[in-house]
Parts: sequence; structure tokens; C-alpha cells
Amino acid sequence: MKKITLVLHNIRSTYNVGSIIRTAEGLGVNEIYATGYTPYNISDTKLHVPPHVLIKMKQAIKKTALGADDTLGIKHFSDIDRLISRYTRENYDIVGLEQTNKSIKINEYKSEKNLLLILGEEVKGIPEEVAARCNTFLEIPMLGQKESFNVATATGIALYELRRADLFTEQ
Repeated sequence: MKKITLVLHNIRSTYNVGSIIRTAEGLGVNEIYATGYTPYNISDTKLHVPPHVLIKMKQAIKKTALGADDTLGIKHFSDIDRLISRYTRENYDIVGLEQTNKSIKINEYKSEKNLLLILGEEVKGIPEEVAARCNTFLEIPMLGQKESFNVATATGIALYELRRADLFTEQ
């Protein structure tokens, strides 16, 4: 089974962060990194918010993650460019979960490499400078009239599909 490492870049909602952590733990993600202003290990970030707000943010993540944050180590990494460089050197496929004109449908994705899966901000997605570092973009085919899923929902669908596909490939 391939290793999957998640990067949560500039995800604002503590509830999305907690939900992603819980889903990632359940689907065998190896590591999660919070980058940019994603609120995790908040005391280590440069967010300038009052202490009572930090406490509420941490409680919201804990409540949604339901202990998965204790099981799966989540690390804050201040420099996403260095993080991507590290995983590139380790021969990971650097993949963005993003709708672009270069995206491939997630069920058509094939790779023998381990994955660094980058998730972007809820509204704007993955910033251009980070997207430029991705080898591949994956998208989830949409059947309704809406153009996208919530980031936590999209992460769950993507991780399930990646794990399902990996279970049935030749080892």
C-alpha cells in the first residue's frame, strides 16, 4: 500500500481541519502537515488572535477529530516550498486536489509512487505558486450543478478512491 501524506494549506475552518484529520486517520494516511494559516498546533503559528480564540479553535478541531488528532501526528510546517522539496527528493508524486484545465479524474490516476496530496483553501484552492510545484492535479467528477465539494468532503472522497484503487493494483 502506498504512503499518503496530506498537506492542509491555508484551510481556514477548524471544523474542516478536524474532519479531515478524522477521515485521514480512518483511511490510513501516514502524516498530515498544516501549512500557511491552517489552524493546527496553533501556538506554533503566527496567527495573531487572542488566547480565548485560540482555545475555541483548538476545541473545535478536537471535537470534530474525535481523538484522531491524538492517533495521527499532525505537524505544523511553516515553509510549504521546503516541505514539497523534501518530498520531491524522496520521490513522492506531488499531487494537488484541484479542478484545473490539467486535472485528471481521480479514478483515472495511476502511480507507483507514494503521494504528497495537497489540499487548498476552501474558496480559492491551491495558490498558483504551490500549484506550480505539483506534478499532477486530481479532480472528482461532479454530476450535479455545483462545481465543487467542501474541502473535507472532497478529501474523504479522494482518499477513499486512492485507497480503493491501490488495493486492486498489482504489488
